[in-house]
Formats: sequence, structure tokens, C-alpha cells
Amino acid sequence: MLQRHLQSNEIDLLLDDEVGFGVAQLRTHVDGCAECQERLEQAQVVTDALERLPHFTPKVGFADRVMAQVQVIEPWHVAVLDTARRFVPESRPLRALALAGAGVASLTISASAVWIAFSTNLTFQSASFVTGRLREALVQAGGQAAEAALGSGAAGAIRSSGLAALAAGALALVATVGAAAFGFRALATAARQRGS
Repeated sequence: MLQRHLQSNEIDLLLDDEVGFGVAQLRTHVDGCAECQERLEQAQVVTDALERLPHFTPKVGFADRVMAQVQVIEPWHVAVLDTARRFVPESRPLRALALAGAGVASLTISASAVWIAFSTNLTFQSASFVTGRLREALVQAGGQAAEAALGSGAAGAIRSSGLAALAAGALALVATVGAAAFGFRALATAARQRGS
């Protein structure tokens, strides 16, 4: 005999009149336990009430309407396979044609990628060439401006040292102009202080 009260699933076995290993022991326990017998009788009342309810058949399409409102999350790999299957033809000749088309498309894409890679390299080389020409033009223009302003010796120095010498010369010119402006301002301030 069991030394504990019956669990819900064991009461369900007795309600369904199951026969099998251990069911006889459950019936013996119910006969000797008032609490389990009361729980079994209450469960029997509920089961009988449910059996007396009229049985209804849902309208046609009820399950489809309910499932249309249920969100079913489909794994990404299943969605990809389903989409791919829609594009695969049913007949063998069309499958062979689709495979050939996919091969031509992949070959075209690969060739385009190689062409873009090499044309990008050519673009960089062209940009380097144009940048070099632009730098040479700037140095030559700076040399001509320096020759006109400072003489042929300064122009020769700029041409021989390149863009760095041009930048250094421009910086020296800006520093000289700044120092002169600062000096004139200091003289003007001193003159004002003497006059007042």
C-alpha cells in the first residue's frame, strides 16, 4: 500500500479505467484513504459534467482563421531554403538550363570583381600620376613667382628643393610679414603713450 496521497496523474489513470502495472496498488490505496477517495470522486464529477456537454464541430476554415492570427517564427535557414525551392524548376531540362544560367552569372560576377580590382589599381596609379603632375606644376609656378619677385637664384633653389622649399619659403614670408606688423604696432603704441 502507498504511504502517500495520490498525485494528479495517478487520479487520471483511475478515471480513465487504465489497467497496467501499479494501477491495482492505486485502487487499493483509494479504498483505504478517505482524502484520496474524495479527490477521485470530485474529479469524477468534473469528468461526468464535461462528458454531458454537447459536442460542437467548428465551422469549416476555423483552424485556418486561428492559425492566420498566430505568429510562427520560421528559422532563417528554413526561409532561405523555401525561397530557393520556389526558384528551382520542376523539370530536369529546365533545371539544367537554370544551372547553366547560374554558372554563367557566377562567372560574370567573378570576372567583374577581378576587373574592378584591377581597375581600382589603375585608378590609384592614375591618381598618383595626376598628383605628381600637379605637384610639379605647383613647384614650377612657385619657382616662376619667386624668380619674378626675388630673382633667378631663389627660383633655382625652389626648383632644386621642390615643394618643401616652397612651403618653407611661404612660411618664412608669413613670419617676416607677421614680425613686421608686430614691430609697427609696438612702435605705434609707444608713440601714442609718449604723446599722451
